Amino acid sequence: MSSMPNPPHLEPEAPRDLVGIGVGPFNLSLAALAHPLAELDAVFYEQRPGFDWHPGLLIDGATIQVPFLADLVTLADPASPWSFLNYLKSRDRLYPFYFAERFHIQRAEYDAYCRWVAESLPGLRFSHQVDAVRWNSERDLFEVDFTQLDTEGEAEALGRTYAKNVVLGVGTVPHVPDPLKPLVESVGVPVVHAADYLDHREAFLAAEHVTVVGSGQSGAEVFLDLLRHRPAGREKLHWIGRSEAFAPMEYSKLGLEHFTPDYTRYFHALTEPVRDGLVASQWRLHRGIDADTIAAIHDELYRRTLHGGWPDAVLTPGVQVRTAGRIATTKIELHLEHIQQGSRSRLATDAVVLATGYRERPLGRLLAGLDPYLRRDSSERPRVDDRFRLVLDPSVTGSAYVQNAELHTHGVGTPDLGLAAWRSATILNSLTGKNPYPLPTRTAFTSFGLDRPEERVPTQSGQRPRQLTPLVD
Repeated sequence: MSSMPNPPHLEPEAPRDLVGIGVGPFNLSLAALAHPLAELDAVFYEQRPGFDWHPGLLIDGATIQVPFLADLVTLADPASPWSFLNYLKSRDRLYPFYFAERFHIQRAEYDAYCRWVAESLPGLRFSHQVDAVRWNSERDLFEVDFTQLDTEGEAEALGRTYAKNVVLGVGTVPHVPDPLKPLVESVGVPVVHAADYLDHREAFLAAEHVTVVGSGQSGAEVFLDLLRHRPAGREKLHWIGRSEAFAPMEYSKLGLEHFTPDYTRYFHALTEPVRDGLVASQWRLHRGIDADTIAAIHDELYRRTLHGGWPDAVLTPGVQVRTAGRIATTKIELHLEHIQQGSRSRLATDAVVLATGYRERPLGRLLAGLDPYLRRDSSERPRVDDRFRLVLDPSVTGSAYVQNAELHTHGVGTPDLGLAAWRSATILNSLTGKNPYPLPTRTAFTSFGLDRPEERVPTQSGQRPRQLTPLVD
């Protein structure tokens, strides 16, 4: 390690209007929309040396699951210089994109677009790790401690800045089920989360037998990539997942209205028990598989039957891993249980890819200094208001906003890229109090509840909004 970091220093002396913590797509969206607001002094800290969006899953041909209009800014400001279309123009690629007629772009292209924005915005501070956030009651400001990192990721200097407001956009972390954690943490047979798949892809292609655990989009993409690159008749692949089926994601036009501001507002107004039940039941809205990916898998499997025989690939949904262990140093044994049948079996394999999803990054350490001021729900989760602010003690005069940490209060649209620009605009409107980004009052044909506020129902000139007649017992 390099020499000990320098003593803390104040930088800058004047408090910032906004300090962002983390630079993923959501805080990058906020930074892009904040950039033209000259009166807003904002800075965003990120511990990584540059923008990096799921690099282990940038599989060739894999697409994002929202249209290109769901970029960082367009759905709040179509004229923004940070739009995807302007990115294409800057690369002289507008006409090729026009003729390609692609509504859903590849993940690698989305990543390249975000990198272009990140490299152009002046308010981003990479290689800066935020260590703590506190409320300084004497100065009525948030106190943010950070460590500046060198090119090797080692501590180089300590710093402290003050802010009137903060926004947390620290993202999610790969989730590894408890029975499989010992396998990931030990050396030997490759067992990695899908987030690191591309870093270990050659080892998986060389392994005699590979098991993919997880029945969502990432599991499907990894399985398809392995299938396409293994010899016909000797695929030796297993794909298992807890879900009852390798099910398509809900992608009907009215179904997609669950990812609108209208539904987000409706969800937020529900009671906590109802919200919790809905999140668990709506898995097909955000954990299913893109229909094109399912079709591609079936096409590839079918192609391998053209000359007789079946591919050596086993696809079994509704299965959970009870326990797991290593057999000597060359194999892994998974103890499986079929959830509906109640039957059990063992599976020996040479490598495992864990497409087991992500969880919200724990905020306990980062927010320890704010803990006395935090208001929590009955499950001890932070309460978040309709403007994406943590509910804090009234003595805290600043606002602490969150991005992608409010699934329990705002629903399935929380991690969806399509709501990024709207949420960023909502935060900036709240923060500035000047409404720099006027937002639509209605965004869905579906009325999610019986109570429809008049101001959300657009009417033609001279017409009164239609009222529902109350039922009388």
